[in-house]
Amino acid sequence: MKEVMITINGKICTAPEGSTILEAARKNNIEIPTLCFLKEINEIGACRMCVVEVKGAHSLVTACVYPISEGMEITKNSKKVFDSRRVTLELILSTHERKCLSCIRSGNCELQKLCKEFNVADEDYFNGENCEYEFDDSAVHMVRNNNKCILCRRCVAACSKW
Repeated sequence: MKEVMITINGKICTAPEGSTILEAARKNNIEIPTLCFLKEINEIGACRMCVVEVKGAHSLVTACVYPISEGMEITKNSKKVFDSRRVTLELILSTHERKCLSCIRSGNCELQKLCKEFNVADEDYFNGENCEYEFDDSAVHMVRNNNKCILCRRCVAACSKW
């Protein structure tokens, strides 16, 4: 397969033609954060955490679904990208059950890790309506607490795959 040359944060990278920005970045050991992405299961750009700037694009693009092209110039850590990811996290937290310290995933949580990385300390910044949902343990293979749902759709994608 033909290799395509791109630039990510000033670093010249190559990746197979047809790759997404996220795939190209990972192939070149460049980290781009994601919440909803599951390779070959959930590649929908729903969480908006993987947004990057592409030279010439009118707006930020989602790296997990945006295909690379020869000579593309990508910035993954500009102020615009950082601010967008930060607001996204604040909005996710606005309807999230915020009981992190008593959560079984505390210390091993993707959302918690990203909030630390993007300095999201005021979890009430966009305080939204918090509905109470029943704990769902009806499936043998999965337990869901929809009070902690971040609308990534990974559970939906995984369940529809099998």
